[in-house]
Amino acid sequence: MEKEVFDLWKTVPGMCEEVPKITVYSPENKTGDGAVVIFSGGGYAVRAEHEGEGYARFLTEKGFVAFVVDYRVSPHRFPCPLLDARRGVKFARFYAEKYGIDKNKIAVMGSSAGGHLAALTSTYFDDIDIEIEQDEIEKEDFVPNAQILCYPVIRILGKDIAHLGSGSNLLGAEKHALFGEDLQPDMIASERTPKAFIWHTAEDGGVSVLNSYVYATTLKKQNVDVEMHIFPHGRHGLGACVTPISTDDPKVLEHNSQWTDLLIKWLGYIGF
Repeated sequence: MEKEVFDLWKTVPGMCEEVPKITVYSPENKTGDGAVVIFSGGGYAVRAEHEGEGYARFLTEKGFVAFVVDYRVSPHRFPCPLLDARRGVKFARFYAEKYGIDKNKIAVMGSSAGGHLAALTSTYFDDIDIEIEQDEIEKEDFVPNAQILCYPVIRILGKDIAHLGSGSNLLGAEKHALFGEDLQPDMIASERTPKAFIWHTAEDGGVSVLNSYVYATTLKKQNVDVEMHIFPHGRHGLGACVTPISTDDPKVLEHNSQWTDLLIKWLGYIGF
């Protein structure tokens, strides 16, 4: 596996001193022409490495090129994370020839809040009123061809299933209630939204599994193809199910680890 790190932007939009990075992971033996752009989880407060590089490693082992986007998190607010996510998709498309991939086979992948960002990239198509330096990368399309959601946050407002912490970190407490509804992927999905692979655990205590159910239901209503796997047991944030903590049941991890093989089969099924 080869690893290359680049600045995501030449001039970072949004009055930000931090320069987001994008890391490209290239497999030793590439088996297809699709690629995956990854957004790790962390409640829009941090970025969990096992859901970033951890995913990139298993994808490259299966022959896929992976791009991990270090998108901006709190105290940076919307639209900064979405701008970085869109830029990551555009970056992958712009360098498609260099990495031997098809620019029409770009999937986004995210866990938890990163899943919200991946879903938002797949549903929120409005122009963003912020000045962006127009380079050659910006000419590429930001809408992905597929979305991979791992125990995703979908709702950031309301009761019962919403993950309010992600919403507050994304928007700031003062704007959360005012603008959060426009940033709930199940509320804004359309027929333009790309096909989805979703997995979650039924007993997830961090992000309710009902987030995945409501999103899958909306996609079905929009005639968007969905493959979803709900495992009965397991905590939030399992990632690829390869790094247990003391409270993890080995039997549960072994069972849930199927999701990685199911994902690879799905990517092949959709032509990646």
